[in-house]
Amino acid sequence: MHEPKGIREPLAAQGQRDAAPAPELTVVIPTFKELENVPLVVSRLRETLAGIAWEAIFVDDDSPDGTAAEVRRLGAEDARIRCIRRIGRRGLAGACIEGMLASQASYVAVMDADLQHDESLLTAMLQKLRSGEVDLVVASRYVDGGADDGFSRTRARLSAKATALAARLLKVRLSDPMSGYFMIRRDAFERIAPKLSSQGFKILLDIVATARGELRSVEMPYVFRNRLHGESKLDSQVALDYLALLLAKATDDFVSIRFLSFGVIGLSGIGIHMAALIVVLEWSSLSFVDAQLAATMAAISSNYVLNNAITYRDRRLRGLAFLRGWAEFTLICSIGAMSNIGIASWIYGEHVRWVLAGLSGAVVGVAWNYMVTRMFVWKAQ
Repeated sequence: MHEPKGIREPLAAQGQRDAAPAPELTVVIPTFKELENVPLVVSRLRETLAGIAWEAIFVDDDSPDGTAAEVRRLGAEDARIRCIRRIGRRGLAGACIEGMLASQASYVAVMDADLQHDESLLTAMLQKLRSGEVDLVVASRYVDGGADDGFSRTRARLSAKATALAARLLKVRLSDPMSGYFMIRRDAFERIAPKLSSQGFKILLDIVATARGELRSVEMPYVFRNRLHGESKLDSQVALDYLALLLAKATDDFVSIRFLSFGVIGLSGIGIHMAALIVVLEWSSLSFVDAQLAATMAAISSNYVLNNAITYRDRRLRGLAFLRGWAEFTLICSIGAMSNIGIASWIYGEHVRWVLAGLSGAVVGVAWNYMVTRMFVWKAQ
């Protein structure tokens, strides 16, 4: 049965009146345990961006302190405040990418929720992009007028060294490629997004290195402030992620961050294996074959725990899934070990030096373990 024409038309007209264009600016704010800072950030954005069509997308890595719930509470009163709550995924770069891809705005900014980034700079950054002369505006602590008051001397020195390393390896010419505060044309970001890594913390460095000089960029000074609430998320893992990102981009993504992490952890398993073998032989009556089996299981288990915590921390397995993953990892690596031996023996039988034969077998074993465990143990959600 068809509705009368007179009923449909008023409803359509009402829908047209309710429709609103996309905002001009989206501010993406990755969060993890930032409950106290969220209302302050929103208040400052409202004040700073008055007169601009904007929205804020908070991308929360399932914070246990109720950060996502607080964002939703604010969003219930203000439609410009949106929340993406990520379950089973973790990491600043991935959060930024998801938030930026969820935007419909012409321009997208990324800033931290800890209030260390000066939100008043957003309007000047937007003006730069509106001119059409640049694609990317970076808030820098290291150009004239900028400062890093929120950094200790140790962190400031490490940041300077990291910047120098990026400039040398990747030819990145920004004064502050480690900055987590920038604004970019969304269409420019969309073009390079498929090539970006969802791991790590340095999303700006990844963007600039991946673009390979195609982005017209400019830096603007700002003062990096002290954190008001919460704790810094920087730790030794950030340094490892940074070095892995440098290697990945220096090899044109031939060596992925995950594969590098997986390989390094695999090397650590050799030390675990030898240590366990010594302990078992010294403190038990097991035969060498049995001791070798125990040491192998110790190395495999160590590799599994470390990969679950580091390489795949954004897909980390817990509870029963952790135990099931361990069983699958052990089975896959056992097959990898057999392929290692088989390939090495075959190559050695072709009168190739034992060093090359052994190395070839090891490479095949690592590649097998990485590809298959990625498919079955830590498969994407």
